[in-house]
Parts: sequence; C-alpha cells; structure tokens
Amino acid sequence: MTEPEPGASLLRHLPPVLRARGFRLYLNGNRRVVDLWQDNGAAILGHTPPAVLRELKNSAERGLFAPFPHFTEHRFIKALSQLFPGKAIRVYSDKSSLRRALAATGIPVDTPVIDPSVSDTTIAGDTCLFRWRPFLPFAWPRGTMLLPTLPWSLSPVALVYDEPLALPSSDYIPPLILSAATRAVYDLIAAVPKRREVCHIPSASVWQQRGVYCSLTRRLSFADYERLFLRFLDAGFLLPPDQDQPLILPTDLSHGEAAKLDAALLMQRDT
Repeated sequence: MTEPEPGASLLRHLPPVLRARGFRLYLNGNRRVVDLWQDNGAAILGHTPPAVLRELKNSAERGLFAPFPHFTEHRFIKALSQLFPGKAIRVYSDKSSLRRALAATGIPVDTPVIDPSVSDTTIAGDTCLFRWRPFLPFAWPRGTMLLPTLPWSLSPVALVYDEPLALPSSDYIPPLILSAATRAVYDLIAAVPKRREVCHIPSASVWQQRGVYCSLTRRLSFADYERLFLRFLDAGFLLPPDQDQPLILPTDLSHGEAAKLDAALLMQRDT
C-alpha cells in the first residue's frame, strides 16, 4: 500500500506553534494563521474539540494508557458502524500494522490509496483502497475498502470493508485513545448537518473544489509548490505541506479572512 506522507520538509517554514484553537494556529512571534491543512483532515472539527478533551481527561484519571482489552473497542466500532452501516471494521494501531494485516490477506503492499477529495480516479483492478473523508459524498463500490479520515489526530487506523475478507483481528489499542476517538466520531456524526453549506472558491482560480476540499488542477514542481506554500503562509494561511493532500475550508472564516483567502487563491494564476 502506498500513500502520500505529509511533506514535513515544508513545515520547517512554519514557526513554532504555541497553541492551536479551533482552525487557528498561534505561532511564536505573536502571529496567527488559519489552518487550511487541518492535519490532513484529522482536525476537520478543529484542534480543540471540548468533548474529546473531556474524554481524554477522564480516561487519563483512570490510568487507561496501556493497550489492555477493554469495552471501549466495542464502543468505537459501534460508533463507526453508524457511519458505515452493514460493513465490517478492523482497528489497527498504526499504518505499519495495517500494512501487515493487508499483506496477510495477499493484498499487494503497493495497492494505491485513492483520495476522492483530490482525484477523479476510478476503480482499477479487483482491490482498491479509498480514503474516506467527512462531508464528501461517496458512492461505495463493492469490493473496495475504506480508510476513514477520523476527526482526531491520535485516532487509530480503521479499515472498513465488505464481508467476507479474512483480515487479522484488530489490535489492542489503549482505552484512553479509543474513548477519545469514539467521542470524535460521534462529534463528526453530529456535525454532518451543519456542514452542508460551504464557502466557494473564486471561479477564476486554478483550484478545483469538492465540498469543503480544494486541490490544484495541475501538479506543481516541488520548488513551485514551496513558493506557493510560503505565499499563503505570508498571507496568514497554512497550506497542506504535501500538494497531494487537499486544502480544507474552515467553517468560521471572518469576512476579512475570506477576502484574504480569495485573493491568495486567485494569485495562484501567476505562479
């Protein structure tokens, strides 16, 4: 399985982040930027979801840090089942564990992960992995597997698929992680009706929009994308450090921020 990794090299241009609240990052040097990366969707509900923070505090007070068997695994899968009814679900600790699980079923490690937020790629072959993203309509093709992007950066890796497929059992995940991830899933379910209305990017820009997600219509060289990244950062916006990941529109842009973002998006024509 291959999937773009975040381009950490571009994040070197970002000053130290002192705190993150909602969709804004507060940087060393008394600067504030609007986060259009949102940790590749893991912060699509913001960086400080209050219910998730409460779950973390409660689990930490009970000392549930170790990966013991615990009923929180059932609760997490039950929450995911509301998003993916009738599907089988496995939960793995990280991408390496997921790759081992897929390899155990004979699925090639180089199977591409298709991200509908940035690509119109259709199914190719018998087995496909799709990146499922919140607030993006998705038609489930039979015989495919989904890798959901969940709205919390420390969430475990979930794999959603049709039965039958002989995948290894889920990993044991620390209950502290599972309880917070479960709360994040329920927060996402509650947020769906509120995200129907989204702002729209300027029609003259070279970005294409799918719901809250935007991506470039043509691929840039690393140097050109780095210049674009810095241009947006100077304007007060954090772009994804990897151009294979989508720009994500926040829900609470002020009129001033929206005007600045429109200008930055239009300026890309001259890159």
